[in-house]
Amino acid sequence: MSELKYLQELHAEHKAWLNTIKFYDDDLKVLQNRLSEVSIKNTDKEFHAMIERFQNKLIIQKEQIDILTHEINQHEQEILKNIEENPIATDHRKVNDHADTRDKVQTFELIFNNLRKDLIKFTSTWM
Repeated sequence: MSELKYLQELHAEHKAWLNTIKFYDDDLKVLQNRLSEVSIKNTDKEFHAMIERFQNKLIIQKEQIDILTHEINQHEQEILKNIEENPIATDHRKVNDHADTRDKVQTFELIFNNLRKDLIKFTSTWM
């Protein structure tokens, strides 16, 4: 059975997740720019194969950002609908937790941070 949480707890967590995802979206742009800069300075074929792999991984992370943002916004819509349907005592009402989304956000952060570390190591060796 799913754990229950207060509506405002979930709302606060959703806002925190969205802020975290926005940070990673901004960071993704920085990483893409860094990869582009290094790519321009090198013409080695093996190097460009690695660049392509990193670009593909960044594209996947951008897709994950979009998916997570959409999922969190859907949860926010559910909270709003719950409040609209019964506006009384919303600060005392509990609903099902979104543990699966929490896990997805944590997994995304882990993968993204590992990718960032690998990309920075790669680009620093080629600069």
